Amino acid sequence: MTTHAPTLAAWLALAPFGLTLSSGFFGFFAHAGVVHALAERHLRPTRISGSSAGALIGASWAAGLSPSAISDRLLDIQKRDFWDPFPGPGLIRGKRFERLLNDWLPVKTFGECRVPLAVSVYDVLGRRTRVLDRGALAPAIRASCAVPLMFHPVWMRGRPYLDGGVLDRPGLAGMPCDRVLYHHLWSRSPWRAADGAQTLIPKRPGLIALIFDELPRAGPDALDQGVEAYHVALNLMRDALDRPAPAHVLRLSA
Repeated sequence: MTTHAPTLAAWLALAPFGLTLSSGFFGFFAHAGVVHALAERHLRPTRISGSSAGALIGASWAAGLSPSAISDRLLDIQKRDFWDPFPGPGLIRGKRFERLLNDWLPVKTFGECRVPLAVSVYDVLGRRTRVLDRGALAPAIRASCAVPLMFHPVWMRGRPYLDGGVLDRPGLAGMPCDRVLYHHLWSRSPWRAADGAQTLIPKRPGLIALIFDELPRAGPDALDQGVEAYHVALNLMRDALDRPAPAHVLRLSA
């Protein structure tokens, strides 16, 4: 008797699952498309984790913003909303970004989130990943997004922190769930080795990884590309949900 694999949507609906969103510079536009497609199908994770771009969108959804509200905020964002150059160990200070987060997020602490949330940050002094899942939300997201040399480190409780993607690019350090949907933003950074540990697709039992190839690449001066990346990722995710659930990786191109 021939058996057919369930669709990805059916696999997600079978039992509780966690959602993990990777780091990837301005890849938060693509992450927003992924969560929008999940919400359309009423597929809500029981826990969310992420690093950097993944922490931003994961926190937005966990904190109570609808995917439509997330996309509205992203599509309206301007460089001046987060750009505050200041002398120091990075191009921009990040205070303006934190004010943006405080206005953006509907709750102030991890404990108020409707879905449990964990974000990865890089502990500069300890040279290790630290998972944050309690306390003030905006400073933690700012720290997880603090790309080295672009942002100043974020000081919390007497310690400096940087982008969680430094050592935990997948953002999986805070994800204990047995069933995980993982959206992997493919790195095109020239300083990352193509076969390096930080670019490999994580492999563990119960994890399904999604990769969407050739997404438009956004940045501080290319936010219009982010808008396009959002729409491309939304359509690819809609397609992915109707494909057979893979054993490990589902890779689609626009």
